[in-house]
Amino acid sequence: MNRLGGISVVFDLDGTLVDSEPNYYEAGRQTLAEHGVPGFTWAQHERYVGVSTQETAALWKREYGLAASVDELLADTNRRYLALARAATRAYPEMRKFVELLATEGVPLAVASGSSPEAIEAILAGTGLDAYLRTVVSADEVPRGKPAPDVFLEAARRLGSTPADCVVLEDAAPGAAAAHAAGMRCIAIPYVAAQADAEEFATADLLLRGGQAEFTARGAYEWLVRSAAGS
Repeated sequence: MNRLGGISVVFDLDGTLVDSEPNYYEAGRQTLAEHGVPGFTWAQHERYVGVSTQETAALWKREYGLAASVDELLADTNRRYLALARAATRAYPEMRKFVELLATEGVPLAVASGSSPEAIEAILAGTGLDAYLRTVVSADEVPRGKPAPDVFLEAARRLGSTPADCVVLEDAAPGAAAAHAAGMRCIAIPYVAAQADAEEFATADLLLRGGQAEFTARGAYEWLVRSAAGS
């Protein structure tokens, strides 16, 4: 029996379902070095966690005064990232268990990500999560990326769900803000521990300050059951 009623679950991808940030960092570091910005650090990269690749490229162009167009920076980064993603991207074990548990119960599931459609497809196929997550929305397909609610609202539309019936899982502050703006409940699992006190995370219905180390499939499932009973 499905104990979750009419709940649908929408997953962010990078840093939530899979540990892809190291690949994004390396792709960005190589792209910036090629365009005359050497020494890009992990600490600098953390500022862009949760921001779509396209918007990150636009920020780089402005902040570093790059001659290349945003489209060129985006293409360079995506090309490098796809090569890294196809070589190795790790799904978080408890997240995989959670997806499988929800799929077994017939809960509608979607992915809403700031990554390109090609990157999302490559990661889901490479990790085998594509067997469960067939409804996918990229920020490239909507007018605005996170923290705007567009990707989450489009995911709800494709699932045939109302925003109030959707629960979002997010690792980044812009994503938590987007879920709140969409009128959806949010389980926040901060990728950058130092950002757990960000005001955007204060809007989350469940905040796991310890990030992935604190997340368990069973714990999240039982929270959803309680949430469904109270809605």
